Amino acid sequence: MKFRNLIIKNIFRNKSRSLLAVFGIAIGVAAVVGLGLVTDNLSASTQKALTAGAADFSVISGNTGGGGGSPEGGGGPSGGGSQQLINQTTVTEIQQISGVANATGVLRTNIDLSDNSTSDSNSSNSTSESANPQGQGNFRMNMYSVIGIDSSDLSMDDIVITNGTTYSNGNEVIIGETAAQRLNKSVGDTLNISNQTFKVVGTYETGNFMDDQGVVMSLSKLQNLTGNTGEVSLILVKAADGTSATDLADTIEQKYSNELSTSTSLSGMDRMNNGLDVINSGSWAVSLLAVLVGGIVVIVTMMKAVSERTREIGVLRAIGWTKQRIMTMILGESLVLAVIAIVVGLVVGIGIVEIISATHLMMGIEPAFSAYLLLKGIGVALLLGLLGGIYPAYRASRLAPTEALRYE
Repeated sequence: MKFRNLIIKNIFRNKSRSLLAVFGIAIGVAAVVGLGLVTDNLSASTQKALTAGAADFSVISGNTGGGGGSPEGGGGPSGGGSQQLINQTTVTEIQQISGVANATGVLRTNIDLSDNSTSDSNSSNSTSESANPQGQGNFRMNMYSVIGIDSSDLSMDDIVITNGTTYSNGNEVIIGETAAQRLNKSVGDTLNISNQTFKVVGTYETGNFMDDQGVVMSLSKLQNLTGNTGEVSLILVKAADGTSATDLADTIEQKYSNELSTSTSLSGMDRMNNGLDVINSGSWAVSLLAVLVGGIVVIVTMMKAVSERTREIGVLRAIGWTKQRIMTMILGESLVLAVIAIVVGLVVGIGIVEIISATHLMMGIEPAFSAYLLLKGIGVALLLGLLGGIYPAYRASRLAPTEALRYE
């Protein structure tokens, strides 16, 4: 009988013992593959769900001083600002940088819309920052954020239409839910801004209190109102799939050294990534525990097999089998069991994840199939088979023929 045929035959001599070994290894494979299908794509799925098309970070001017308006909206259209605006051509330049999926310019300012709460008549002080200092505190209570951005890029600024539609021309605006309540405005009403009348065509939410207490219009219209033609307060940037937003931000800062800087909003993404790292670490811990359990099951099973075949091993040694040949036989049996367990583990691991995914118990998370993950599962099985068989094989090879033959 050929040596490899003997190894396969020995496996099926005790089916229950072999099934126990296969079960132990399959647990490790199923855990590694099943958890990997979820966690390997968890970071991307979570990031996609959280951002949902929003910009990853913003770019602002790195120079401070007078001139222009403030990106924070500190002055009205005619007011000064503590930070310079950015030439709109820079938006196109950043869009051309490798790794940038989208870049859009945004102009921001603050305007007093208090008169609009009761009337659409002319508001003489609607855009003036030089109001009477005596009434400055009162004045700021009536300041509203006005944002200029192309309607096609609203999602970049986390602006979600809650009612009505977005603006399609320069005389239309959308108003934040908070501002709509304070000004008693709804879809179809008109709003007077800088002595011009605008139609409210929709309401929006961003989740940011300051932005929800504001109005959004087309970028070109706000540029005309403020006299900042061809300039923006900030540039929203979204990284392409597979591109690190942090690395991309560093690239932009290096390219425009002393001219532009990126916002600190990436700290929120960093915290999210740190949380995902904890989840991944937990997944690895569970996988390693499953592998440990599988390894113990294999070792116990193979040790039992060696113990039951002590006389057989003694006979083989007596007829001239070497220690190396005995070790090879035991290790071969363990590896064959591992190969069988690979199939079982992959089917179980993938099957469970697919069933859970089909029942929508993992909303927003899609299993991430990859050759690397399958190779990792196969590697775990072979490693368990090898490690689980080394000690039993060593013990078998160390049996003295005379002692083994007397074993009952």
